[in-house]
Amino acid sequence: MNNQETADQLEGLKLKGMADAYKAIISLPMQDRPGMELTIAKLVEAERIYRNNQKTIMYLKTSKLRYGACIEDIECSVARNLTKDMMSQIGDCSFIRRAENILITGLTGCGKSYLACALGRQACQLGFRTEYLNMNKFIERIALSKMDGTFLKVITHLEKNELIILDDFGLQPLEVNSRLALLQILEERYDRKSVIIISQLPISKWYDYIAEPTLADAIMDRLINNATHIELKGESMRKRQKK
Repeated sequence: MNNQETADQLEGLKLKGMADAYKAIISLPMQDRPGMELTIAKLVEAERIYRNNQKTIMYLKTSKLRYGACIEDIECSVARNLTKDMMSQIGDCSFIRRAENILITGLTGCGKSYLACALGRQACQLGFRTEYLNMNKFIERIALSKMDGTFLKVITHLEKNELIILDDFGLQPLEVNSRLALLQILEERYDRKSVIIISQLPISKWYDYIAEPTLADAIMDRLINNATHIELKGESMRKRQKK
């Protein structure tokens, strides 16, 4: 078997990273090629990196993040109530490994969704399956699934994500099915997986927003007890960009 046939067979076995690394090695002069053990190590490492990159690309695509934000783009300052130390504590996504939640509140335009999407992107790059949901679309999705009988399928799909981001929490009234779905999702994820909630409402108003006392108690209990709260402050980022 010649070198090209070997490369073709690697690609046929869907070992694309290994095939590319093999081609790069055999293109080197004989005296510069690594020994057998090092060659095997390089091929295996190349395949691992390729698969991780492909998984990241897939996770970013399916996450449906609202913004293409990166951790490095986040502005940290005392005025924003977001210091570099706070950012470093959440930016490594260790909160996902600990199955903790993050609650981001603040006035409109202060960068809440941008921060959440940056964390979502970081999570995807670290191998955590992530999904971003606007609350309006979440409510519509639950309502439709109740009508067409796919509710359990929707819940099962959401449960596969290590991180769920719920944006604009508090903007649209919750009807009974949405409250029950939210409670079910939080119950199944409690101490197992993470949620980021983004809201213009201060946390003290969330109980009233949920409205139904018994469900509000249960939902808030599962949201707050293992959560980090970030209250962003400062001038609207959109206004600043216009200036």
